[in-house]
Amino acid sequence: MKAFDSLAAIYNVIRPILDLGILTFILYKAYELIIKTNGIQIIKAAVIVALAYAGALLLNLDTMVWILNVMASGLLVAFAIVFQPEMRKLFLKMGQTQWFAFGNRSKHTYVDSVLIAAEMLSKQRRGMLVVFMRHTKMDDIINTGTRLNADLSSSLLVTIFGMDTPLHDGACFVLGGKLIAAGCFLPLSEQYDIKKTFGTRHRAALGLSEVSDAVVLVVSEETGAISLAYDSKLHYDLTLSELTKMLENLLEITPDAYQLEDTIDESKQAD
Repeated sequence: MKAFDSLAAIYNVIRPILDLGILTFILYKAYELIIKTNGIQIIKAAVIVALAYAGALLLNLDTMVWILNVMASGLLVAFAIVFQPEMRKLFLKMGQTQWFAFGNRSKHTYVDSVLIAAEMLSKQRRGMLVVFMRHTKMDDIINTGTRLNADLSSSLLVTIFGMDTPLHDGACFVLGGKLIAAGCFLPLSEQYDIKKTFGTRHRAALGLSEVSDAVVLVVSEETGAISLAYDSKLHYDLTLSELTKMLENLLEITPDAYQLEDTIDESKQAD
């Protein structure tokens, strides 16, 4: 009995800390979801409606309060319809989020082949669009292109995007050391404030990042700038060192795992 009382006393001490910790964790994850989507627009709309209702109550505007009460259910339906794209992205991100992710899993640095190809194509002013798949399944988008399931190599990527082949206008999908498909058509971005100077490749890269957790590398045909799109944001004109660090982090590749076992080792000369 004394042991139970001791455990109860200890729990009563740590309970406020546990309560605060769980609440902080949930709020932090909610903040991450809002930042990674256009969920802030939903919050702004909700705040405006709440302020209007509070103002009507404070100023004793009986007619306004009555109208808002009558329209409450209709407003909820209209709210869901108007912000359907944002809410869809928000729930999609919730399903993709790894709530308890600690440490990095070691993978091979298959991105080296992509970065080598990106640098070569950048110098040649040839466009490139490569999707690094993570957790979201995108079979419907992959099926718009040609399935290859080939070993990933910079030579193959340069051949696809460096020449005017039937596959060079679409995107390549990469998973591990495999080139899954090429010539795939991506959904264009729904953002209204995107720069007008961005072409179709940048809009497509940003569009896919809005509906999935994929990381998309894009090379500009006009400027040669290499960019990354993920979490509904486009990071434009990055250096190779910046690209390497960001991809290592996003794809959970540790620097001590640098091997090319999943790719064709292009340093070896043919016998």
